Amino acid sequence: MSAGYRLEPAQPQAPLPGAPFHEWRFPDGTLWTQFYRRDGGYLLRFPELADFAVSADAADVACRPAPAVSAATAEHLYLNQVLPLVQSKRGQLVFHASAVELAGGAAAFVAESGRGKSTLAAGFASSGLRFLTDDGLVVEEQPDGGFRILPSHPSIRLWEDSEAALLPPGAPAAPALEYTAKSRFLAGAGFAFCDAPRPLRRVYFLGEGNDADIVFQRLGAAEALVEWVKHSFLLDIEEQALLAAHFDQLARLANRPIHYRLDYPRRYEELPRVRQAIIEHAARGEAA
Repeated sequence: MSAGYRLEPAQPQAPLPGAPFHEWRFPDGTLWTQFYRRDGGYLLRFPELADFAVSADAADVACRPAPAVSAATAEHLYLNQVLPLVQSKRGQLVFHASAVELAGGAAAFVAESGRGKSTLAAGFASSGLRFLTDDGLVVEEQPDGGFRILPSHPSIRLWEDSEAALLPPGAPAAPALEYTAKSRFLAGAGFAFCDAPRPLRRVYFLGEGNDADIVFQRLGAAEALVEWVKHSFLLDIEEQALLAAHFDQLARLANRPIHYRLDYPRRYEELPRVRQAIIEHAARGEAA
């Protein structure tokens, strides 16, 4: 947990004056998050769940949950939704992606919810290949022009069918949450976690699962840049200086010859074959 985070007493969510400057919605149109400017900083509202007040420098985050919302749910929202946004405000590159230790470094799986990035990470971790993050992928530029991935919270969120297919019975789990049927499973024996940064060796943007076989397609810099933009966490989409710095870093990242589109059949019995194909592909080096 970040030292700048604190949980305050619950209270009902009062109407907020003015319109949010940004919103997140699910594909079906359901409102998920509203972004407001308040008191020189920001207020992030998750309707009927919690409000998060973020200071202007993103050094301090205060959560005020709605009545009957548990501390576990507030923590989960902070770790998986608010903290990546805070990191973006601090100038870090943060994406909707999972990552595993692979090929002498790390491979990232980038996709929106439902494309299988958490299932892939859990499949690697349950087979002994350590994961670095389930979501909220932090990528850090290095002085030599390379990039590395920083480890995140040592847990992975899975639907019940993925849990049954990938994890041993009794795998340690965090407390249940009010707003989702997903469970969060903690790293431990049989579910390996990497707690140190690793060089970024491969990036796989996941397709929709329409291909009958495993398909790797190399992406050029322009295509990779578009994909990274689509999956970026950004707290303030209107802050020009921060956006300019963000796009400069993205352009340098996208120019690395490590980006691919990956599609494969979304069947659990295929996961060992998919995992092996990724291992072999990542081992070929940047010129593959």
